[in-house]
Amino acid sequence: MVIGIARDAVLTVIYVAGPIMAVALLVGLTVSIIQATTQIQEQTLTFVPKIIAVFLFILLMAPFIMGKLTDFSEEMFKNIANVLR
Repeated sequence: MVIGIARDAVLTVIYVAGPIMAVALLVGLTVSIIQATTQIQEQTLTFVPKIIAVFLFILLMAPFIMGKLTDFSEEMFKNIANVLR
């Protein structure tokens, strides 16, 4: 039962954080390619587009993220009732 709970927790983290990390990776890679092409070596240039892209993505995906977190929380509360028996 503990392994099942841990598996569900890891899958929830992957479903919630995975797409956000992928967006940050793609934006960072794109900005890095642009920097290498134009030979602009400003280290802070990658942070602003990444922050904006991740923030917008979180706003767009908020219903999905909340749904996943709500489903996981409901399952955990149901499991608490089963453990106490």
